[in-house]
Amino acid sequence: MYRIFGHYVPKTMFIFGLFEALVLLVSVHLALFIGLQWNYFDLSFQISYANLPLNTIFFICAIQAAMFAMGLYSRDLRDRPRLVAVRIALSLALGLLVLKSMDLLLQVRLLEFNMQLIALACSFIGILSSRLVLYKHTEKVLKHKTVIVGTGEKAQYIERLRRSTDSFGVEIMGYVDISEQKNHFVAEDKTIKLESSLADYIRENEVEEIVVAVDDRRSTITHDELLECKMMGVNIIDVNNYLERQLGKISLDTFQPSSFVYSDGFSQVAKQKYKRVLDVVISSTMLLLSAPIMLLAVLSVLIESKGKGTVLYRQQRVGAHGKTFEILKFRSMTEDAEKDGVAVWAAKNDARVTKVGEFIRKTRVDELPQLFNVLKGEMSFVGPRPERPQIVNDLARDIPFYSLRHHVKPGITGWAQICYPYGASVEDSRQKLQFDLYYLKNYSFFLDLVVLVQTATVILWGKGAR
Repeated sequence: MYRIFGHYVPKTMFIFGLFEALVLLVSVHLALFIGLQWNYFDLSFQISYANLPLNTIFFICAIQAAMFAMGLYSRDLRDRPRLVAVRIALSLALGLLVLKSMDLLLQVRLLEFNMQLIALACSFIGILSSRLVLYKHTEKVLKHKTVIVGTGEKAQYIERLRRSTDSFGVEIMGYVDISEQKNHFVAEDKTIKLESSLADYIRENEVEEIVVAVDDRRSTITHDELLECKMMGVNIIDVNNYLERQLGKISLDTFQPSSFVYSDGFSQVAKQKYKRVLDVVISSTMLLLSAPIMLLAVLSVLIESKGKGTVLYRQQRVGAHGKTFEILKFRSMTEDAEKDGVAVWAAKNDARVTKVGEFIRKTRVDELPQLFNVLKGEMSFVGPRPERPQIVNDLARDIPFYSLRHHVKPGITGWAQICYPYGASVEDSRQKLQFDLYYLKNYSFFLDLVVLVQTATVILWGKGAR
């Protein structure tokens, strides 16, 4: 994987992004050639060759941003070819909408409309073909041989990873059996019995990476052996960094507190200024653009409740550094949803949710009033989701390191929200904390943009709503 501003990006997705940008570039020029040959263009429209490179860049950026929003560059994309084709078609339609919006905003025709249509048709054929033909071959070529040192519980955690996306870019050769290790949890047929030194095995099998996954560091192979492998150009990482890279989360099952103390990342202070600027700009823009939607939501809630009850739902949540604040949402449940005052997890097909509430929850319209929380500085646009004080106290007691997520402002959306479905239990909260810790560790402007764009995928495909 490539690490861009601290965030791990699978090589396959990175190369697909570059290749598909090339497809879009060729499609624009192919559309220009076809249009000129067959006189498809409006005679009143004169193509400016001087502006064609810039307009082509706009075209590529708009389409690829739409593809990103449709989840085509997500590491967990496992759709069948037919659904991939649907995602590509929707991406191109969304990209065209963005381009036409830019035409209106800039008062300039970036590309002739017929040219855009021809380019989009060529792009669909080119991108779909590359996805169908090159995906498996590219993944095989980019995989590097990896050896896991250890056969205990930590090694077993890696061995149990079954999803294809969990092994992006990795071909695990086996698990090195350490004679001093007492407990063995990895299957015998996947265990490597060293006949000589580790360095000899690495050299003979052209291994490129070693993952140290031993339960007790005192029983591992000597540092001299690892150093010898390191001098051979082999990449050596521990199990925590491996899982962070492959899963996009920090596993609570394998790490020690020292993993946080001596690791890179978790540098928040220097990034707060730009994040606040980004929050103000995005929330202000969103409030202007979503004003008609918010007005419709207000009217819908009032009509359904026959003018009775409140439109806005206010609730105490835990924010940065444990300070509480009052979060704003459009009311999506009945007025007496929690009449006894006890915090209750939202359940699937929750009877307390109204018909209007079900729709605004699914489309995330109920979250729009939180833009005012962002403007006030109580929340950020991207960050861990805020929970109620009572739930936080319970989770902090049951889940280690849970309080770490309160070192940044909570967000409307976040890395955990796009990577994991709605959580309605302690175990769900534990899983989401692992993604929140990844966000805290690898916090950057780039990762914020990734979250913002992929949030569109969650909304458009209805993932995680409850």
